[in-house]
This record gives sequence, structure tokens and C-alpha cells, in this order.
Amino acid sequence: MQIQGYDMPDDLYYDEHHFWVRPQGDILVMGMDDFAQQLAGQVVYVQLPFDGKALQTGKKFARVESGKWLGTAYSPVDGSVDSSNQELEAIPSLINQDCYGKGWMFKIRPRDISQIQKLIHGREAVEPWLIADIKKYKQE
Repeated sequence: MQIQGYDMPDDLYYDEHHFWVRPQGDILVMGMDDFAQQLAGQVVYVQLPFDGKALQTGKKFARVESGKWLGTAYSPVDGSVDSSNQELEAIPSLINQDCYGKGWMFKIRPRDISQIQKLIHGREAVEPWLIADIKKYKQE
């Protein structure tokens, strides 16, 4: 779906920090959403956590940097890092070029995949949340 110039695919789950999650079998693929990557500008660095790193819902586990922004990735679920997108070490701007495709960041093995139900999902939830954040960040 398009919301005020931002691409927010309907099939994804979003966290409040503007990262998306896509279930892929028993793995969750995670990345930065279109709003965040546009707000950040050119991404220049992504901290890639080691495979197997234990994750706890809401806890920091990685960083993303641009020339004007430093962001933190928080785990959307309990589990562990299954793998990270190693291409981002050489080309972090893949996030800007294709945030929902080649710019994916992490694959997570959740302890309980049903935890994604607590994330923001569906137009009726995504649209008001994004519009509120657009207004909030325009004021800052």
C-alpha cells in the first residue's frame, strides 16, 4: 500500500521503530521500512550481529547509520539470529535501493512465531500509525 508517498506492503508486520518482518516458513526476514530509509537518507553502515545471537523482544541487537542518522534495530520476537545479509557490509545502500528485497537485513529464528501478532499489521493499523509518525517527524 502507498501511504503519503511511502511504500508499506500489506503482507508485512511492522514494529514501532520502522522495521518490517516477513514470515518465511519458520524464519522471519527483517529489514528497515520505506519511511525509515527515506528519513535516514543514504545508509552507510549496518552492524551485522553474529549468527546464533540470542534475541529478546524489544532489546537492541544491531545498529544502522547514515550520514545524518543513527538507528537501532530492536528484536521483534524472542529467538536468535539465523543469518544476516552479508552484502550490506560492502553495499549498505541496498537498504535505500530495495528495502523490501535485496536490502533485507536479518533472518531470525523465533522461539514463538505467534509473537509477530503483536506487531503492526494490516491497513487499518499501519495507516494511522504511519500518518502519526509522519506528522511527529515533520515537527522535530
